[in-house]
Amino acid sequence: MNPTYEKQSRKWPLLFLFSISILIMMMGVICSLKWGQAQVSWRTLIEAVTYQGNDKAHLYIQTLRLPRAIMACIVGMQLALAGLLTQLTTKNPLASPHIFGINAGAALAVVVGLVVLPHFGNIGLIGFAFAGAALSALLIWSLAGTGRQQYVRLALAGITIHFLMSSLTEGFIIMNQHATDSMIFWLVGSLNQAAWTEVRIILPFFVGGMMLFSFMLPSFKLLLMDDDIAAGLGQRVNLVRGISILLVIVLAGSAVALCGPIGFVCLLVPHMARAMVGPNLTILGPFTALLGGILLLYADFLSRFIAFPFESPVGIVTAAIGAPYFIYLARKQGGAR
Repeated sequence: MNPTYEKQSRKWPLLFLFSISILIMMMGVICSLKWGQAQVSWRTLIEAVTYQGNDKAHLYIQTLRLPRAIMACIVGMQLALAGLLTQLTTKNPLASPHIFGINAGAALAVVVGLVVLPHFGNIGLIGFAFAGAALSALLIWSLAGTGRQQYVRLALAGITIHFLMSSLTEGFIIMNQHATDSMIFWLVGSLNQAAWTEVRIILPFFVGGMMLFSFMLPSFKLLLMDDDIAAGLGQRVNLVRGISILLVIVLAGSAVALCGPIGFVCLLVPHMARAMVGPNLTILGPFTALLGGILLLYADFLSRFIAFPFESPVGIVTAAIGAPYFIYLARKQGGAR
């Protein structure tokens, strides 16, 4: 078959898939704006998003529901892309910033910052999150060592650091007697507190992270190869891997600092995207980000109705979806061996 014809024939299904995914995301945003604790008419919704009204219902949509929907899309994209990069970097299909303790390290650092400096702003908390995520990544890689068994030890070290950081986080929260709400927030993650302030804070990290990923995309393809083969071709594998880890810290750290350690999005979405579009990183990367935004957006929408009229943390929904899928992946990988 003509390679040009084959390439063209594959382009249209992918274009259709991306178009449908964008449409599904737009529908999710509309659902997020329309339904929840307060009843909103379609007329009020249209007036609110076009800023043609300023009464209580319009302000409710403009200041609460709209930034929350945008935040869900951004954070979902960041976490999904961070998960894909973690799996590429560690060459482990079960890897993610959440399971490997990077999210837990960021959450621990933020909780420590809140206990020690309770009046610290969100920018400062993001700094704490970056420091915690970087410390966790450094600990994991130092414990993994080098050699043929490095990636096996990497998985074991990551899970160990995850439980260590999570336990310390719980300890700090328990020590703070006024932290009932924040305890839930920092254990499972939530979008309930998302507002325009948080959107403005995370937007530079989102845009910068996506630009860096696009710029480094040709180099990240080296992570799909065996290290010895890539090094034999004269490529700087360690430098590429270091940039990948740095990007994971930026994407996951900023998301955790503002929304808590939302689990399983990092693990679940890359596998779903790979099953739908294949392993080509040029297509897989953007589609993984898009699918992550969709998943978290709809998970946040569903979380509003678990204990209606009260809202549940979105991390409960992602854990309910992701935990069985993680077991399935673990059994599948074990069977493959």
